[in-house]
Amino acid sequence: MPMTATDIEAMIVAAIPDAAVEITDLAGDGDHYAARVTAASFAGMPRVKQHQAVYSALGGRMGGVLHALQLTTAVPG
Repeated sequence: MPMTATDIEAMIVAAIPDAAVEITDLAGDGDHYAARVTAASFAGMPRVKQHQAVYSALGGRMGGVLHALQLTTAVPG
Protein backbone atom coordinates (compact mmCIF):
# COMPACT_ATOMS: atom_id res chain seq x y z
CA MET A 1 0.00 0.00 0.00
CA PRO A 2 1.48 3.39 -0.99
CA MET A 3 2.30 6.06 1.56
CA THR A 4 0.09 9.13 1.82
CA ALA A 5 1.43 12.68 1.67
CA THR A 6 0.33 13.08 5.29
CA ASP A 7 2.37 10.01 6.32
CA ILE A 8 5.47 11.31 4.53
CA GLU A 9 5.15 14.76 6.12
CA ALA A 10 4.59 13.30 9.60
CA MET A 11 7.67 11.08 9.37
CA ILE A 12 9.88 13.95 8.23
CA VAL A 13 8.62 16.33 10.93
CA ALA A 14 9.01 13.63 13.60
CA ALA A 15 12.71 13.29 12.70
CA ILE A 16 13.36 16.95 11.83
CA PRO A 17 11.08 18.90 14.21
CA ASP A 18 11.89 22.35 12.79
CA ALA A 19 11.06 21.26 9.23
CA ALA A 20 8.43 22.93 7.10
CA VAL A 21 7.31 20.29 4.59
CA GLU A 22 5.38 20.74 1.35
CA ILE A 23 4.33 17.53 -0.41
CA THR A 24 2.98 17.35 -3.98
CA ASP A 25 1.54 14.19 -5.54
CA LEU A 26 3.15 14.34 -8.98
CA ALA A 27 1.12 11.67 -10.77
CA GLY A 28 -2.05 11.45 -8.71
CA ASP A 29 -1.29 7.81 -7.99
CA GLY A 30 0.00 8.05 -4.41
CA ASP A 31 3.35 6.66 -5.56
CA HIS A 32 5.24 9.64 -7.03
CA TYR A 33 5.75 12.65 -4.81
CA ALA A 34 7.77 15.85 -4.67
CA ALA A 35 8.80 17.18 -1.27
CA ARG A 36 10.24 20.54 -0.35
CA VAL A 37 11.75 20.44 3.14
CA THR A 38 12.93 23.68 4.72
CA ALA A 39 14.67 23.56 8.09
CA ALA A 40 16.96 25.87 10.05
CA SER A 41 18.77 22.76 11.27
CA PHE A 42 20.05 22.27 7.70
CA ALA A 43 22.24 25.40 8.09
CA GLY A 44 25.88 24.57 7.39
CA MET A 45 25.06 21.08 6.07
CA PRO A 46 25.98 20.14 2.51
CA ARG A 47 22.92 19.39 0.37
CA VAL A 48 23.77 15.67 0.28
CA LYS A 49 23.65 15.55 4.10
CA GLN A 50 20.32 17.39 4.07
CA HIS A 51 18.90 14.80 1.67
CA GLN A 52 20.34 11.95 3.74
CA ALA A 53 18.60 13.37 6.82
CA VAL A 54 15.25 13.34 5.00
CA TYR A 55 15.76 9.83 3.60
CA SER A 56 16.76 8.64 7.07
CA ALA A 57 13.52 10.13 8.43
CA LEU A 58 11.60 7.92 6.00
CA GLY A 59 13.08 4.85 7.64
CA GLY A 60 14.11 2.86 4.59
CA ARG A 61 10.78 3.19 2.80
CA MET A 62 12.35 4.77 -0.31
CA GLY A 63 12.23 2.42 -3.27
CA GLY A 64 9.73 0.17 -1.49
CA VAL A 65 6.54 1.54 0.02
CA LEU A 66 7.52 4.98 -1.28
CA HIS A 67 8.31 4.48 -4.94
CA ALA A 68 9.59 7.92 -5.95
CA LEU A 69 10.35 11.19 -4.13
CA GLN A 70 11.66 14.27 -5.91
CA LEU A 71 13.41 16.05 -3.03
CA THR A 72 14.33 19.70 -2.56
CA THR A 73 15.87 20.91 0.69
CA ALA A 74 16.57 24.43 1.87
CA VAL A 75 17.41 26.64 4.82
CA PRO A 76 14.80 29.34 5.63
CA GLY A 77 15.46 32.85 4.45
